[in-house]
Amino acid sequence: MTHRHPTRCAAVAFAAACAFAAAQTARAQSTPPASATTNATNNSANNSTNNSADKNRKTDKTTTLPTVAVTASASADSADSPRSDTATLGPLGTLKRVDTPYTVNVVNQEVIADQQLKSIADALRLLPSVQGDGARPQSRGIQGSVVQNSRIDGLNVVSTTDYPLEEFDRIEVMNGLAGALYGPANPAGTFNFIQKRPTDDRQLHFTLGYGTQTRFTRGLDVSDRVGPSKAIGYRLTLLDETGTGYTDHSSLRRQLASVAFDFHLSRDTVLETNFSHYHYVTKGFPATFALASGAHFPAALDPTNSVWGSSNGGNDDTTDTGSLRLKHDFSPNWHLEAAVLRQIADRESTTPTNTIATDGTYKTTISTATASRFTITSNLLYLRGHVETGSVQHDISLGTSGFVWDNFNPVAGGTTTLGSASLANPQSFAVTGAPDFEHRYQSAQSTQQSFNASDNIRFSPHWSVLLAGSQSWLSTHNYNVKGVQTSESANQGLSGAASLIFKPRENQSLYVTYADSLQQGDTAPAGSTNAGNILDPYRSKQWEVGYKLALARMNASVAAFRITRPYAYTLADGTYGTAGNQVNRGIEVMLDGNATRDLTVFGGFTWLDPRLFDTGNASTEGKRIVGLPEFALNVLMQYRIEQVPGLFTNLNVHYVGSRPTDNANNWSVGSYTTLDLGVGYLADILDRAVTFRLSVDNVTNRHYWTNIVPGGLNGYTGSGNATASLGAPRTITASVEFDL
Repeated sequence: MTHRHPTRCAAVAFAAACAFAAAQTARAQSTPPASATTNATNNSANNSTNNSADKNRKTDKTTTLPTVAVTASASADSADSPRSDTATLGPLGTLKRVDTPYTVNVVNQEVIADQQLKSIADALRLLPSVQGDGARPQSRGIQGSVVQNSRIDGLNVVSTTDYPLEEFDRIEVMNGLAGALYGPANPAGTFNFIQKRPTDDRQLHFTLGYGTQTRFTRGLDVSDRVGPSKAIGYRLTLLDETGTGYTDHSSLRRQLASVAFDFHLSRDTVLETNFSHYHYVTKGFPATFALASGAHFPAALDPTNSVWGSSNGGNDDTTDTGSLRLKHDFSPNWHLEAAVLRQIADRESTTPTNTIATDGTYKTTISTATASRFTITSNLLYLRGHVETGSVQHDISLGTSGFVWDNFNPVAGGTTTLGSASLANPQSFAVTGAPDFEHRYQSAQSTQQSFNASDNIRFSPHWSVLLAGSQSWLSTHNYNVKGVQTSESANQGLSGAASLIFKPRENQSLYVTYADSLQQGDTAPAGSTNAGNILDPYRSKQWEVGYKLALARMNASVAAFRITRPYAYTLADGTYGTAGNQVNRGIEVMLDGNATRDLTVFGGFTWLDPRLFDTGNASTEGKRIVGLPEFALNVLMQYRIEQVPGLFTNLNVHYVGSRPTDNANNWSVGSYTTLDLGVGYLADILDRAVTFRLSVDNVTNRHYWTNIVPGGLNGYTGSGNATASLGAPRTITASVEFDL
């Protein structure tokens, strides 16, 4: 039995890294690492941005604080603003967003801190083109996979476990197809979680928080550089949040220990390490709701009523993650980056499901047959360089990335019925029959490795072409409880993308991008004649046309796209296969930055038209995809009160349109709008910055359905019955942060 602790191999690697760093440091020159590694840090502009943001974020909000001497040059991603000018795009490295021929949005540290965001879903909720309430985030109306679409610092990680936002500096989302850059993945976007790095100057933040109903938070974030020439940097993040949630008799626990080290081995070489342990427990919150054939969802129920859940049902997840990353500069024009990550994600999920029948009754069940442990080992190796051929400039990238992903299921897992009741006279049922989640067997292994190549060709200051491609190899093995292999598959294929970019001025770009991307086929569901088999890989295609503008204080972007991909469902003969096409069209508009000296804006809206074609069924031909709204909007505004230095207010408006709940579009749930309000004050107490924050989310206490998911991965597995969750009610969060 494997215990829930960081992997021994990570500990050994860490010890070896420390020893090697100490030996190298003894021979290092006396030049401070900040200047000695200028070239090494060019590929991670966000790290220097993080350092300046951590150092200046509090001091920019008021003129009453002590004077701070700033020795670094100003960053475009300035503190005290939701604006982010750069993003990391895998093998391409860190680029200006205005130069990328893709829709890329960033939720930065300023937004995370002032909105008191706690989870990845909280951050994704601010992006109208993204649906992040479910276990697997999605963009442009297409759900991501368990592994391929989610990354930490560019390395594949499991998406179906919870992550604390306190561990990350920013969340970067690239919408649409990314197979040419990263290898096979659903055309659901790439969700990259950028971890906090050590800061150049010493910092110590201590936070105390309170939330509905009696939820208390204690957090510590400390960073410094030590050793000869300060060649070793560290960052330690600790979090403990416990208490009750918004539902009576519910409980919540979030416990994080995360440490990051930077070892400056020489003027041109840096070794970065990250290790984290996170324990996440929620019990007693509302169950997931599902529909029986022909049923539909009622008006949204009250999520604070404990009758809709089980006091001992919920999630108990533990996630251990460790990574090593080496950066080396061969010259000012050529850079190497190599990294490996190991993650173990244990899940004990006993969240009940209330399946609603046509007569208004419901049956409460728990399903424990799915994976209770994921392990993943992911890797990347990139070589980036700049060459010139006459007047033409080339930014070239060559590399490889991939992962090995193992699934482990409970030996005694299955579906257990807890009881039955009706919506008119609801009843809560205690969870019984849960298996020993640590008594597991390996149910599957998937491997994926891609060779990536790209060339950003600049013909003139106005015209450029970006060409990218990947050759990928995929394999999958499935096993039964006795360890016998039941099926296997092996495939390979190319993914490619080409973009034409026109820049009328340095701060503007017009682009058109075509992408053809490979993705792993879906697994046939239970009940089909080929249950458990994995279909051959699919090909998704996308056209995107966009315009970006980077003003002195504000970024703006608009993009139109069309995505097509094969659609899998259970055919008339009972076989699960592809016999239809999904076509998603849409328009996205985003703004981030300072509208005036005192007003910042972060948000936009999305129009989405996702439909099914060639299904062979007149009732579903041309109909909208289950769970997706036609319109979505989110606008976050922060206003600094000039008359009271240090005082600021927040307002966030979130709108989601009506969404169909069956493939024939006979039923739907209504639209909803929520309003969040907040206020903060930065004070100077004993020459220390102290920040007070108060937020009230869903001020009007709007009841609504969220996370509406089709009945299968692609939503058309026979009946196509949907599942949904109840949105959170009015909640209050307060905190005080001390800069010590």
